[in-house]
Amino acid sequence: QVQLIESGGGLVQAGGSLRLSCAASGLAISTYAMGWFRQAPGKEREFVSAISRSAASMDYADSVKGRITISRDNGKNSVYLQMNSLKPEDTAVYYCAAAKGLAAIREHRSDYWGQGTQVTVSS
Repeated sequence: QVQLIESGGGLVQAGGSLRLSCAASGLAISTYAMGWFRQAPGKEREFVSAISRSAASMDYADSVKGRITISRDNGKNSVYLQMNSLKPEDTAVYYCAAAKGLAAIREHRSDYWGQGTQVTVSS
């Protein structure tokens, strides 16, 4: 059974930082592109960031560029999202996803999804 388990969310003040983690079981993430999405209350799920299988390529939504860094450790079967200079508009449930390529991540065609971790940024 494939599981993607996110952790690291919480409540932080504006300007603060959080590091999200996504631990995979039941699949080897080295064969998948990995990504992060978020969904705020009343809004659709949106793409945040993605990283290729070898970490040679990364992709970011314009709204988070310069503030968020995606990384992965295939040996630990995990992917991370370092979020700095957080803003209240970053408040959302953050989801980890796995897909066969970056394009699939971008197009919301991921094969596997996590259950999400809540990030709340207070002003």
